[in-house]
Amino acid sequence: MTISRNAAPLPGGNTVLVEIADGVAWVSMNRPHKRNAINPELSFEMLDVFEALETDDRCGVLVLTGAGEAYSAGMDLREYFRATDKLAYDQRLKIMRKSALAQWKRLQYYGKPTIAMVNGWCFGGAFNSMIACDLAIAAEDATFGLSEINWGIIPAGTVTKAVASVIGQRAAMYYIMTGETFDGRKAAAMGLVNEAVPHADLRARTAKLAATLLAKNPMALRIAKHAARRVRGMSWEDAEDYLFAKMDQLRFLDPENGREKGMAQFLDEKSYRPGLAAYRRDR
Repeated sequence: MTISRNAAPLPGGNTVLVEIADGVAWVSMNRPHKRNAINPELSFEMLDVFEALETDDRCGVLVLTGAGEAYSAGMDLREYFRATDKLAYDQRLKIMRKSALAQWKRLQYYGKPTIAMVNGWCFGGAFNSMIACDLAIAAEDATFGLSEINWGIIPAGTVTKAVASVIGQRAAMYYIMTGETFDGRKAAAMGLVNEAVPHADLRARTAKLAATLLAKNPMALRIAKHAARRVRGMSWEDAEDYLFAKMDQLRFLDPENGREKGMAQFLDEKSYRPGLAAYRRDR
């Protein structure tokens, strides 16, 4: 395994830690003493990290996780609510808008594939970044919860919207209304994460998934994942027209000429069988 330590300085270093190994940027929320509860400082540093890694050639896939025993315990109630309640409206709005960029807006249409690696506690506001990532792998013993109802509040911001976008209505209503917790196995069964694995295998499974993504054509992967998000709200006719346009855009933008390369390997060289692996990008 090669780890980037001697090249350009890595972003983060305070409330967000970054390690780059074999083309994968491992980004960890780093407030372990607070179970990585999200405060403005963490949000703003995370946004800077996302911005830097999107154009960093050392990063082909971004994995978001948490330091210590938690992915994130959600929003820091003291710093995000009590401390901002006394601010002027414009000041509070500025903090919330910038925080939303860090927690879900930048991730939803990020230029590179993203994976949430849920290693432990994942509560409330942490659902935003986890669901905004393209894929998610959880430890079987990770603990998830929408506990806001127990505090006399609701899963606000975009948490309720995020949850409702990936799991069924009955499950969403149940956990929003009861505040009960559930584990990684249940999260996978509901479709909240792609799969759950034993905690000891979590990093290896995530690294394997990242390696699979690194083998794909980067521009095709970028356009495919963005298109998959966009077409959800479209009619069938609009989606058909949009996807034809995206296919043309891919041919124009792809520096690898992947369409031509893959077809040549399949039709002419007989060296590539679609559906089994990615075409060979080194030719």
